[in-house]
Amino acid sequence: MTTRPAPTILQRALKACRPFFLSAALFSLFINLLMLVPPLYMLQVYDRVITSRSLDTLFMLTLIVVFLFIVMGGLEIVRSRLLVRLGNRLDSMVNHRLFEAMFQNGIRQPGRASAQPLNDLATLRQFLSGNGLFAFFDAPWTPIYIGVLFLFDVWFGVFALAAGILLFLLALTNEWATRGLLAGAGEEQIQAQSLANANLRNAEVLHAMGMMPGIRKRWAERHQGFLLQQSRASDRAGTLANLSKVLRLLAQSLILGLGALLVLEGDLTPGMMIAASILMGRALAPIDQVIGAWKQFVGARGAYGRLQTLLRSVPQEEERMSLPAPKGEVSFEQVVAVPPGGKIATLRGLDFRVAKGQHVGVIGPSGSGKSTLARVLLGIWPAQGGTVRLDGADIAQWAREELGPYVGYLPQDIELFDGTISENIARFGEIDAERVVEAARRAGVHEMILRQPDGYDTRLSSTEGVLSGGQRQRLGLARALYGDPVLVVLDEPNANLDDAGERALGEALNRLKAQGTTLFVISHRERVLKSVDTLLVLQEGQPRFYGPKADVIAQLNSSKRHLQAARSAGGRPRASTDGHVVSQ
Repeated sequence: MTTRPAPTILQRALKACRPFFLSAALFSLFINLLMLVPPLYMLQVYDRVITSRSLDTLFMLTLIVVFLFIVMGGLEIVRSRLLVRLGNRLDSMVNHRLFEAMFQNGIRQPGRASAQPLNDLATLRQFLSGNGLFAFFDAPWTPIYIGVLFLFDVWFGVFALAAGILLFLLALTNEWATRGLLAGAGEEQIQAQSLANANLRNAEVLHAMGMMPGIRKRWAERHQGFLLQQSRASDRAGTLANLSKVLRLLAQSLILGLGALLVLEGDLTPGMMIAASILMGRALAPIDQVIGAWKQFVGARGAYGRLQTLLRSVPQEEERMSLPAPKGEVSFEQVVAVPPGGKIATLRGLDFRVAKGQHVGVIGPSGSGKSTLARVLLGIWPAQGGTVRLDGADIAQWAREELGPYVGYLPQDIELFDGTISENIARFGEIDAERVVEAARRAGVHEMILRQPDGYDTRLSSTEGVLSGGQRQRLGLARALYGDPVLVVLDEPNANLDDAGERALGEALNRLKAQGTTLFVISHRERVLKSVDTLLVLQEGQPRFYGPKADVIAQLNSSKRHLQAARSAGGRPRASTDGHVVSQ
């Protein structure tokens, strides 16, 4: 027996919005009842007013009809506003969870992050609050209108039923003919948009090296695929929609001919003939509207499916019990790590302990797993094997919002966000001016900030380069040092720094040591490693050397001499089981 998955927040939100749907359905009930007013008015005018030539009757009937139409207009306005509120409530209930799931998915699939889920939520909201949904509320009334036509005359009912079945078959044909094409077009559009966004982030490289034609060709292939499938779907949907409209108008006209025949035979009055034509149009209108709104419906259905897939693939994190404030003790216990989406482990067999206040330098060739270590240490990427612990607790057990203020992280790729310099340093929390300035001073960037047009209130943009790479890196360092964190991880912190910046970085590291802050610093430059106590040398994802800095440097020098001797002797170096290099 298979267990049904727990409902997602989107499903729960739709269930919570059920009263809005029921209210809209209730308003639709009265609106569709009032839709009987025009045919009844025509019936009375032709069969009573004209035959009796009574102006008073005409006047009273007209007053009643005007009043009922005003009521119907008011009901339409209320129903529209009700659905708008429904869409807004759905959005407000889902957007917080969706925003988190979108970013968690971006962490799990680096390089494939996209804001498409927010577009999907907007598509779903617009459909639920737009005119396209009215057709689905009005469609159940089609049998009722056809039933009224049966009361007029059985031939009217048979004729309307046949026309309704024909239009319903056209609606099913529209679904069958366009479903696959519209779904494929939607996916192609998402891929083309993601490709364009990725290329825009590297516009300088594309322009400098003349790569634009090739990149534009790749995007054009995606975009052309989207246009081709959407054009085919639109052609088919347009043909069927126009055919449906023509058939509806034809049926409305032919029912007049049928009514005229019945009038001539004495089975019907002229008023009933006119009223039947109006009822016929009203009975078939919802089906015609459904066909016209089918593209919106398919888009909303696709958006709902993608949102469900995202929300199920990224489960909501459970609330965790608060842990005591961390002190900064770190331990790796036989850690194995694989990048998200990868199959090969980039870290294997990490097993060591770092005491509070200890400074660890991490070195190794490119691709040796240094940045992976930083991400696994901070819980950004989960360990596939073993455990990373902070103060004895698995890093995954910490509530991220509570742990964040105690952690400082400077990645290789510095990202500053839309907002002021002070907001970026304060991590977009409540701004404490003294702590912001203190963090800037510790990062050696206070004077640089004061030289900006508006000082700490200077606005930054994630897309516009107002600052140099070195300035951005130093601001990123200030953000990492904000609030006296107990654990700081710096990944290539001096990659873009000049001599003054490196001196400021060195002073900041010395200050962290004096404060007893645990530090992991990843770098290839010796200057930034002067203050570290311990060195970890990674090679092909495994720890080659680990220990006090002086001992590791001695081992590295010894290994280098052995390698040079082996080359001089014409031998071939090989790696021993303990990671040392010996000659053969």
